Amino acid sequence: MSEHRTGLAYGFAAYGIWGLFPLYWPLLEPADAVEILAHRMVWSLVVVGLVLLVLRRWSWLRPLLRQPRRIGLIALAATAISANWGLYIWSVNSGHVVEAALGYFINPLVSIAFGVLLLRERLRPAQWAAVGIGAGAVLVLTIGYGELPWIALSLALSFALYGLVKKHVGLDGLESLAAETSLQFLPALGFLLFLGSRGESTFTSGGTGHALLLVSAGAVTALPLVCFGGAAVRLPLSTIGLLQYLTPTAQFLLGVAVFHEEMPPERWAGFSLVWLALSVLTWDALRTAHRTRGDLRRAGVAAAEKAAAEAEAAADAAARAGTDTGPGSAPGGAEHPRTGLPPAGPVARAGTAAARAQAQGPGGS
Repeated sequence: MSEHRTGLAYGFAAYGIWGLFPLYWPLLEPADAVEILAHRMVWSLVVVGLVLLVLRRWSWLRPLLRQPRRIGLIALAATAISANWGLYIWSVNSGHVVEAALGYFINPLVSIAFGVLLLRERLRPAQWAAVGIGAGAVLVLTIGYGELPWIALSLALSFALYGLVKKHVGLDGLESLAAETSLQFLPALGFLLFLGSRGESTFTSGGTGHALLLVSAGAVTALPLVCFGGAAVRLPLSTIGLLQYLTPTAQFLLGVAVFHEEMPPERWAGFSLVWLALSVLTWDALRTAHRTRGDLRRAGVAAAEKAAAEAEAAADAAARAGTDTGPGSAPGGAEHPRTGLPPAGPVARAGTAAARAQAQGPGGS
Protein backbone atom coordinates (compact mmCIF):
# COMPACT_ATOMS: atom_id res chain seq x y z
CA MET A 1 0.00 0.00 0.00
CA SER A 2 2.89 2.36 0.77
CA GLU A 3 4.41 1.72 -2.68
CA HIS A 4 0.99 2.27 -4.28
CA ARG A 5 0.53 5.61 -2.52
CA THR A 6 4.03 6.67 -3.53
CA GLY A 7 3.27 5.71 -7.12
CA LEU A 8 0.07 7.75 -7.08
CA ALA A 9 1.97 10.76 -5.71
CA TYR A 10 4.51 10.46 -8.52
CA GLY A 11 1.75 10.03 -11.09
CA PHE A 12 -0.23 13.05 -9.94
CA ALA A 13 2.98 15.10 -9.90
CA ALA A 14 3.95 14.08 -13.44
CA TYR A 15 0.56 14.59 -15.07
CA GLY A 16 -0.12 17.66 -12.95
CA ILE A 17 3.07 19.38 -14.13
CA TRP A 18 2.28 18.52 -17.74
CA GLY A 19 -1.24 19.85 -17.22
CA LEU A 20 0.10 23.22 -16.01
CA PHE A 21 2.36 23.73 -19.04
CA PRO A 22 -0.03 26.33 -20.57
CA LEU A 23 0.81 28.61 -17.63
CA TYR A 24 4.56 28.20 -18.13
CA TRP A 25 5.25 28.77 -21.82
CA PRO A 26 3.78 32.32 -21.94
CA LEU A 27 6.29 33.27 -19.20
CA LEU A 28 9.09 32.76 -21.74
CA GLU A 29 7.87 35.48 -24.09
CA PRO A 30 9.05 37.61 -25.89
CA ALA A 31 11.01 34.58 -27.13
CA ASP A 32 9.10 32.97 -30.01
CA ALA A 33 8.19 29.29 -30.19
CA VAL A 34 11.28 28.26 -32.18
CA GLU A 35 13.71 29.93 -29.77
CA ILE A 36 11.89 28.44 -26.77
CA LEU A 37 12.03 25.01 -28.44
CA ALA A 38 15.79 25.33 -29.03
CA HIS A 39 16.40 26.28 -25.40
CA ARG A 40 14.24 23.38 -24.27
CA MET A 41 16.37 20.95 -26.29
CA VAL A 42 19.70 22.34 -25.07
CA TRP A 43 18.90 22.63 -21.37
CA SER A 44 17.00 19.34 -21.27
CA LEU A 45 20.17 17.52 -22.28
CA VAL A 46 22.12 19.35 -19.58
CA VAL A 47 19.60 18.45 -16.86
CA VAL A 48 19.12 14.83 -17.94
CA GLY A 49 22.86 14.37 -18.27
CA LEU A 50 23.36 15.57 -14.69
CA VAL A 51 20.63 13.23 -13.42
CA LEU A 52 22.19 10.25 -15.20
CA LEU A 53 25.60 11.25 -13.84
CA VAL A 54 24.27 11.28 -10.27
CA LEU A 55 22.47 7.95 -10.77
CA ARG A 56 25.47 6.46 -12.64
CA ARG A 57 23.20 5.07 -15.34
CA TRP A 58 25.52 4.91 -18.34
CA SER A 59 25.57 1.17 -19.05
CA TRP A 60 22.96 1.59 -21.83
CA LEU A 61 25.11 3.98 -23.89
CA ARG A 62 27.84 1.67 -25.20
CA PRO A 63 25.47 -1.05 -26.53
CA LEU A 64 23.36 1.67 -28.16
CA LEU A 65 26.33 3.10 -30.07
CA ARG A 66 26.88 -0.32 -31.64
CA GLN A 67 23.30 -0.45 -33.03
CA PRO A 68 22.85 1.94 -35.97
CA ARG A 69 19.24 0.86 -36.50
CA ARG A 70 18.27 1.90 -32.97
CA ILE A 71 20.08 5.21 -33.43
CA GLY A 72 18.05 5.76 -36.60
CA LEU A 73 14.83 5.07 -34.69
CA ILE A 74 15.92 7.51 -31.97
CA ALA A 75 16.53 10.14 -34.66
CA LEU A 76 12.98 9.56 -35.95
CA ALA A 77 11.61 9.81 -32.40
CA ALA A 78 13.58 13.03 -31.84
CA THR A 79 12.09 14.49 -35.04
CA ALA A 80 8.54 13.56 -34.01
CA ILE A 81 8.86 14.97 -30.48
CA SER A 82 10.55 18.14 -31.80
CA ALA A 83 7.55 18.78 -34.04
CA ASN A 84 5.20 18.02 -31.13
CA TRP A 85 7.03 20.31 -28.69
CA GLY A 86 7.32 23.17 -31.16
CA LEU A 87 3.69 23.05 -32.25
CA TYR A 88 2.46 22.79 -28.66
CA ILE A 89 4.49 25.80 -27.51
CA TRP A 90 3.28 27.82 -30.48
CA SER A 91 -0.37 26.82 -29.98
CA VAL A 92 -0.34 27.75 -26.27
CA ASN A 93 1.34 31.11 -26.87
CA SER A 94 -1.01 31.82 -29.79
CA GLY A 95 -4.23 31.32 -27.85
CA HIS A 96 -5.09 27.73 -28.88
CA VAL A 97 -4.87 26.00 -25.51
CA VAL A 98 -8.24 24.24 -25.85
CA GLU A 99 -7.42 22.82 -29.27
CA ALA A 100 -4.01 21.70 -27.99
CA ALA A 101 -5.76 19.90 -25.12
CA LEU A 102 -8.03 18.24 -27.69
CA GLY A 103 -4.92 16.81 -29.38
CA TYR A 104 -3.93 14.93 -26.23
CA PHE A 105 -7.50 13.80 -25.63
CA ILE A 106 -7.68 12.11 -29.02
CA ASN A 107 -4.09 10.80 -28.89
CA PRO A 108 -5.16 7.37 -27.47
CA LEU A 109 -7.59 6.96 -30.36
CA VAL A 110 -4.88 7.81 -32.90
CA SER A 111 -2.54 5.33 -31.21
CA ILE A 112 -5.19 2.62 -31.62
CA ALA A 113 -5.57 3.54 -35.29
CA PHE A 114 -1.78 3.23 -35.72
CA GLY A 115 -1.94 -0.20 -34.12
CA VAL A 116 -4.54 -1.36 -36.64
CA LEU A 117 -2.99 0.21 -39.73
CA LEU A 118 0.72 -0.30 -39.04
CA LEU A 119 0.96 -3.21 -36.58
CA ARG A 120 -2.03 -5.22 -37.85
CA GLU A 121 -3.54 -5.36 -34.38
CA ARG A 122 -7.09 -6.65 -33.95
CA LEU A 123 -9.53 -4.45 -32.06
CA ARG A 124 -12.26 -5.52 -29.69
CA PRO A 125 -15.81 -4.30 -30.48
CA ALA A 126 -15.65 -1.61 -27.77
CA GLN A 127 -12.40 -0.26 -29.24
CA TRP A 128 -13.99 -0.06 -32.68
CA ALA A 129 -16.91 1.82 -31.13
CA ALA A 130 -14.52 4.27 -29.43
CA VAL A 131 -12.65 4.92 -32.68
CA GLY A 132 -15.93 5.46 -34.53
CA ILE A 133 -17.18 7.92 -31.92
CA GLY A 134 -13.82 9.72 -32.06
CA ALA A 135 -14.09 10.06 -35.85
CA GLY A 136 -17.57 11.51 -35.41
CA ALA A 137 -16.16 13.97 -32.85
CA VAL A 138 -13.53 15.18 -35.34
CA LEU A 139 -16.28 15.73 -37.92
CA VAL A 140 -18.39 17.74 -35.45
CA LEU A 141 -15.36 19.80 -34.38
CA THR A 142 -14.46 20.47 -38.02
CA ILE A 143 -17.93 21.92 -38.49
CA GLY A 144 -17.61 23.87 -35.24
CA TYR A 145 -14.19 25.35 -36.06
CA GLY A 146 -15.10 25.94 -39.69
CA GLU A 147 -11.96 24.01 -40.66
CA LEU A 148 -10.18 20.79 -39.81
CA PRO A 149 -8.78 21.01 -36.22
CA TRP A 150 -5.27 20.68 -37.61
CA ILE A 151 -3.47 21.69 -34.40
CA ALA A 152 -5.16 18.92 -32.41
CA LEU A 153 -4.69 16.35 -35.16
CA SER A 154 -1.03 17.28 -35.70
CA LEU A 155 -0.27 17.06 -31.98
CA ALA A 156 -2.05 13.71 -31.71
CA LEU A 157 -0.36 12.27 -34.82
CA SER A 158 3.15 13.43 -33.86
CA PHE A 159 2.85 12.13 -30.30
CA ALA A 160 1.35 8.82 -31.45
CA LEU A 161 4.22 8.42 -33.92
CA TYR A 162 6.67 9.23 -31.14
CA GLY A 163 5.13 6.55 -28.92
CA LEU A 164 5.15 4.01 -31.76
CA VAL A 165 8.86 4.57 -32.46
CA LYS A 166 9.81 4.51 -28.76
CA LYS A 167 8.09 1.14 -28.46
CA HIS A 168 10.70 -0.26 -30.85
CA VAL A 169 13.66 1.62 -29.34
CA GLY A 170 13.30 -0.05 -25.93
CA LEU A 171 14.89 2.60 -23.68
CA ASP A 172 13.60 3.88 -20.34
CA GLY A 173 12.33 7.45 -20.05
CA LEU A 174 15.48 9.21 -18.88
CA GLU A 175 17.79 7.28 -21.18
CA SER A 176 15.45 7.86 -24.12
CA LEU A 177 15.24 11.60 -23.47
CA ALA A 178 19.03 11.78 -23.14
CA ALA A 179 19.50 10.00 -26.46
CA GLU A 180 16.92 12.15 -28.24
CA THR A 181 18.19 15.48 -26.91
CA SER A 182 21.75 14.43 -27.77
CA LEU A 183 20.65 14.39 -31.40
CA GLN A 184 18.71 17.63 -30.97
CA PHE A 185 21.50 19.44 -29.12
CA LEU A 186 23.85 20.54 -31.92
CA PRO A 187 21.15 21.84 -34.31
CA ALA A 188 19.45 23.66 -31.42
CA LEU A 189 22.71 25.16 -30.14
CA GLY A 190 23.66 26.19 -33.68
CA PHE A 191 20.32 27.95 -34.09
CA LEU A 192 20.74 29.82 -30.78
CA LEU A 193 24.27 30.92 -31.73
CA PHE A 194 22.91 32.09 -35.09
CA LEU A 195 20.24 34.16 -33.33
CA GLY A 196 22.88 35.64 -31.04
CA SER A 197 25.12 36.59 -33.96
CA ARG A 198 22.21 38.52 -35.52
CA GLY A 199 21.31 40.22 -32.25
CA GLU A 200 17.90 38.53 -32.21
CA SER A 201 18.38 36.29 -29.16
CA THR A 202 16.20 37.20 -26.22
CA PHE A 203 18.47 35.09 -23.99
CA THR A 204 21.05 37.88 -23.90
CA SER A 205 18.74 40.85 -24.38
CA GLY A 206 15.82 39.93 -22.13
CA GLY A 207 17.55 40.28 -18.77
CA THR A 208 18.68 37.83 -16.12
CA GLY A 209 15.20 36.74 -15.09
CA HIS A 210 14.23 35.91 -18.67
CA ALA A 211 17.48 33.99 -19.21
CA LEU A 212 16.87 31.92 -16.07
CA LEU A 213 13.35 31.12 -17.22
CA LEU A 214 14.70 29.85 -20.54
CA VAL A 215 17.27 27.72 -18.70
CA SER A 216 14.49 26.32 -16.49
CA ALA A 217 12.89 24.74 -19.59
CA GLY A 218 15.33 21.86 -19.13
CA ALA A 219 14.20 21.14 -15.57
CA VAL A 220 10.53 21.59 -16.50
CA THR A 221 10.99 18.99 -19.22
CA ALA A 222 12.93 16.46 -17.13
CA LEU A 223 11.11 16.70 -13.77
CA PRO A 224 7.72 15.27 -14.84
CA LEU A 225 9.53 12.54 -16.75
CA VAL A 226 11.38 11.49 -13.60
CA CYS A 227 8.09 11.49 -11.69
CA PHE A 228 6.43 9.44 -14.42
CA GLY A 229 9.22 6.87 -14.17
CA GLY A 230 8.59 6.59 -10.44
CA ALA A 231 4.87 6.05 -11.06
CA ALA A 232 5.32 3.55 -13.89
CA VAL A 233 7.25 1.05 -11.74
CA ARG A 234 4.77 1.23 -8.84
CA LEU A 235 1.34 1.37 -10.49
CA PRO A 236 -0.54 -1.00 -12.80
CA LEU A 237 -0.99 0.08 -16.40
CA SER A 238 -4.74 0.51 -15.90
CA THR A 239 -4.08 3.18 -13.27
CA ILE A 240 -1.50 4.91 -15.47
CA GLY A 241 -4.05 4.88 -18.29
CA LEU A 242 -6.58 6.71 -16.12
CA LEU A 243 -4.06 9.23 -14.79
CA GLN A 244 -3.02 10.26 -18.30
CA TYR A 245 -6.34 12.05 -18.80
CA LEU A 246 -5.45 14.49 -16.02
CA THR A 247 -3.12 16.41 -18.34
CA PRO A 248 -5.53 17.33 -21.16
CA THR A 249 -8.33 17.87 -18.64
CA ALA A 250 -6.24 20.43 -16.74
CA GLN A 251 -5.18 22.08 -20.01
CA PHE A 252 -8.78 22.25 -21.20
CA LEU A 253 -9.92 23.85 -17.94
CA LEU A 254 -7.09 26.39 -18.13
CA GLY A 255 -8.02 27.25 -21.70
CA VAL A 256 -11.65 27.88 -20.77
CA ALA A 257 -11.36 29.36 -17.26
CA VAL A 258 -8.02 31.19 -17.34
CA PHE A 259 -7.41 32.07 -20.98
CA HIS A 260 -11.15 32.52 -21.72
CA GLU A 261 -11.09 30.81 -25.10
CA GLU A 262 -14.42 30.54 -26.88
CA MET A 263 -16.41 27.33 -26.60
CA PRO A 264 -19.50 27.55 -28.81
CA PRO A 265 -22.08 24.74 -28.62
CA GLU A 266 -20.56 22.84 -31.57
CA ARG A 267 -17.22 22.57 -29.77
CA TRP A 268 -18.90 21.40 -26.58
CA ALA A 269 -20.68 18.75 -28.65
CA GLY A 270 -17.40 17.65 -30.25
CA PHE A 271 -15.58 17.48 -26.93
CA SER A 272 -18.48 15.55 -25.40
CA LEU A 273 -18.16 12.94 -28.13
CA VAL A 274 -14.40 12.70 -27.49
CA TRP A 275 -15.03 12.19 -23.78
CA LEU A 276 -17.65 9.55 -24.57
CA ALA A 277 -15.15 7.71 -26.78
CA LEU A 278 -12.52 7.84 -24.03
CA SER A 279 -15.05 6.56 -21.49
CA VAL A 280 -15.82 3.55 -23.70
CA LEU A 281 -12.11 2.95 -24.22
CA THR A 282 -11.36 3.17 -20.49
CA TRP A 283 -14.27 0.87 -19.57
CA ASP A 284 -13.06 -1.71 -22.08
CA ALA A 285 -9.47 -1.49 -20.80
CA LEU A 286 -10.52 -1.95 -17.17
CA ARG A 287 -12.82 -4.86 -18.06
CA THR A 288 -10.06 -6.55 -20.07
CA ALA A 289 -7.55 -6.06 -17.25
CA HIS A 290 -10.01 -7.60 -14.77
CA ARG A 291 -10.56 -10.61 -17.03
CA THR A 292 -6.83 -11.05 -17.50
CA ARG A 293 -6.22 -11.06 -13.75
CA GLY A 294 -9.02 -13.62 -13.33
CA ASP A 295 -7.54 -15.86 -16.03
CA LEU A 296 -4.11 -15.67 -14.37
CA ARG A 297 -5.58 -16.62 -10.99
CA ARG A 298 -7.43 -19.59 -12.48
CA ALA A 299 -4.30 -20.69 -14.33
CA GLY A 300 -2.34 -20.52 -11.07
CA VAL A 301 -4.91 -22.63 -9.22
CA ALA A 302 -4.96 -25.21 -12.03
CA ALA A 303 -1.16 -25.41 -12.01
CA ALA A 304 -1.13 -25.93 -8.24
CA GLU A 305 -3.75 -28.67 -8.46
CA LYS A 306 -1.80 -30.41 -11.25
CA ALA A 307 1.41 -30.27 -9.21
CA ALA A 308 -0.38 -31.74 -6.17
CA ALA A 309 -1.82 -34.57 -8.27
CA GLU A 310 1.60 -35.36 -9.74
CA ALA A 311 3.14 -35.41 -6.25
CA GLU A 312 0.43 -37.80 -5.02
CA ALA A 313 0.93 -40.10 -8.00
CA ALA A 314 4.68 -40.14 -7.41
CA ALA A 315 4.15 -40.99 -3.73
CA ASP A 316 1.76 -43.85 -4.63
CA ALA A 317 4.25 -45.23 -7.15
CA ALA A 318 7.04 -45.12 -4.59
CA ALA A 319 4.82 -46.92 -2.06
CA ARG A 320 3.92 -49.70 -4.52
CA ALA A 321 7.59 -50.17 -5.41
CA GLY A 322 8.46 -50.56 -1.72
CA THR A 323 5.68 -53.13 -1.15
CA ASP A 324 6.63 -55.26 -4.17
CA THR A 325 10.14 -55.94 -2.85
CA GLY A 326 8.68 -57.88 0.10
CA PRO A 327 9.86 -58.09 3.71
CA GLY A 328 13.54 -58.10 4.42
CA SER A 329 14.59 -56.76 1.00
CA ALA A 330 14.97 -53.31 -0.55
CA PRO A 331 14.46 -52.20 -4.17
CA GLY A 332 17.37 -53.30 -6.29
CA GLY A 333 17.96 -56.54 -4.32
CA ALA A 334 19.68 -54.98 -1.27
CA GLU A 335 19.03 -56.76 2.04
CA HIS A 336 17.20 -54.88 4.80
CA PRO A 337 18.88 -55.14 8.18
CA ARG A 338 16.99 -57.54 10.38
CA THR A 339 15.15 -55.73 13.13
CA GLY A 340 12.13 -56.32 15.27
CA LEU A 341 10.06 -53.81 13.26
CA PRO A 342 6.95 -54.85 11.30
CA PRO A 343 7.26 -55.47 7.55
CA ALA A 344 7.93 -52.43 5.33
CA GLY A 345 4.60 -52.46 3.45
CA PRO A 346 2.34 -50.94 6.14
CA VAL A 347 4.99 -48.32 6.96
CA ALA A 348 5.19 -47.28 3.32
CA ARG A 349 1.40 -47.12 3.07
CA ALA A 350 1.27 -44.90 6.14
CA GLY A 351 3.87 -42.64 4.53
CA THR A 352 1.76 -42.52 1.39
CA ALA A 353 -1.28 -41.39 3.37
CA ALA A 354 0.79 -38.65 5.01
CA ALA A 355 2.13 -37.48 1.63
CA ARG A 356 -1.42 -37.41 0.26
CA ALA A 357 -2.66 -35.32 3.18
CA GLN A 358 0.21 -32.88 2.76
CA ALA A 359 -0.37 -32.52 -0.99
CA GLN A 360 -4.09 -31.91 -0.53
CA GLY A 361 -3.55 -29.18 2.05
CA PRO A 362 -5.60 -28.23 5.11
CA GLY A 363 -9.08 -29.61 5.29
CA GLY A 364 -8.32 -32.53 2.97
CA SER A 365 -9.64 -30.66 -0.06
